[in-house]
Amino acid sequence: MAATKFKGTPVKVSGEFIEVGVYAPDFQLVKADLSTLSLKDLKGKNVILNIFPSIDTPVCATSVRKFNEKAAQYPDTIVLAISKDLPFASGRFCSAEGIENVIPLSDFRKTDFDKDYGVCIADGPLAGLLARAVVVINKEGKVVYAQMVPEITEEPDYDKALAAI
Repeated sequence: MAATKFKGTPVKVSGEFIEVGVYAPDFQLVKADLSTLSLKDLKGKNVILNIFPSIDTPVCATSVRKFNEKAAQYPDTIVLAISKDLPFASGRFCSAEGIENVIPLSDFRKTDFDKDYGVCIADGPLAGLLARAVVVINKEGKVVYAQMVPEITEEPDYDKALAAI
C-alpha cells in the first residue's frame, strides 16, 4: 500500500502506485460535456496525467495552470487533469481560467482508474479522493515517469515530469 501525507499526517493510498516501465492501463474518464475519454483514444501521443484531490483547492488549481502553460511547448503531448470532482466543476474552472492545453477529466463514476494507478486515498479527511500524483506515458503507452507527491498540499515536480517526455 502506497503512502503520502496530508498536512504532515501520513495517509494510506489503496493499492500499489503505478511503476515506471509498465504499460499504462486503459481507462475511461468523464469529460466536462459528459462524454468519455479513454487512454487508447490518445495513442501516439505523450500523455501527462496530473492527478489530484479537487480542482477547488489552491494547489490543485495551480498544478492545472502550470501544466497548461508548460506543456504547451511540447508537441504531441496531452495533459489530463484528473480528479473525482464532478465534470462540471473542472469544466467551469478551465473555462474561467482560459485553460486550453489541459483536458479536465472526472473519475466520479465507479471505474478502476484509482485502483489501476494506485491513487485512491484510503484514510484521513480526504479518504475516497485521489492522491496528488503525476504519471507520464510515452507514445508507445509505457509509463516513463511516476511521482506520488509526498505531501498532498505541495505541488508536483513539473520539470522532472516534462523532462520525461
